[in-house]
Amino acid sequence: MRIVGLTGGISSGKSTVSNLFKAHDIPVVDADLVARDVLKKGTGGWKKVVSAFGQGILQPDGEVDRPKLGQIVFSNPEKRLLLNRLLAPYISSGIFWAILKLWLKGFKVIVLDVPLLFEAKMDRWTKPIIVVWVDPETQLQRLMSRDRTSEDDARNRINAQMSLDLKRTKAEIVIDNTGSQEDLKEKFKSVLFEVTKPLTWTEFWLSRQGASSALVSIIVGVLMFRKVYNSDSKL
Repeated sequence: MRIVGLTGGISSGKSTVSNLFKAHDIPVVDADLVARDVLKKGTGGWKKVVSAFGQGILQPDGEVDRPKLGQIVFSNPEKRLLLNRLLAPYISSGIFWAILKLWLKGFKVIVLDVPLLFEAKMDRWTKPIIVVWVDPETQLQRLMSRDRTSEDDARNRINAQMSLDLKRTKAEIVIDNTGSQEDLKEKFKSVLFEVTKPLTWTEFWLSRQGASSALVSIIVGVLMFRKVYNSDSKL
């Protein structure tokens, strides 16, 4: 099985690339969706976060007010680290089970969409790693336009993440998304070709098909050994 790492920065276009993979029937495990699930009212992650940040981050229905929590952690590095530390075990577990379900279904290529791929050390489990990159000014302007936020707030949110220039040095594939949507779709074609190449032998043996083949080989080997052993015993 091939687990492709997909990351980028806020307003870099990573989600657009993620959706392009889905449109081509490549399953995507989205860490942001997993994070939303682990923050739902009554879950272990919800209890930890409410205990640490107080009732003030809750909406009237008891769910976490994500924008309010975001404002708190993006402007305070210590609180951001605290939030990441509290939720990391739950998110990691959710991602593991999501990948396992896809493995059991027989998918050979899975995209792991994680904004904090390098920060969470999940890059060690993925290959190739794709970084969706834009220049800093384009990223700033897109974020301000998308969220209708101030420049200071947008810069705080961008600076809260590892820089895209640093991320691109850690990637096997870099998608420059400073152009139009059509430019991005055109560049995606070559990326899709790259990640859907035939599996290496190591990737094959890690797939469900490879594991099944290994199991059959072991069973056949055991049966042949028993047959030979029984024949020798009669001599």
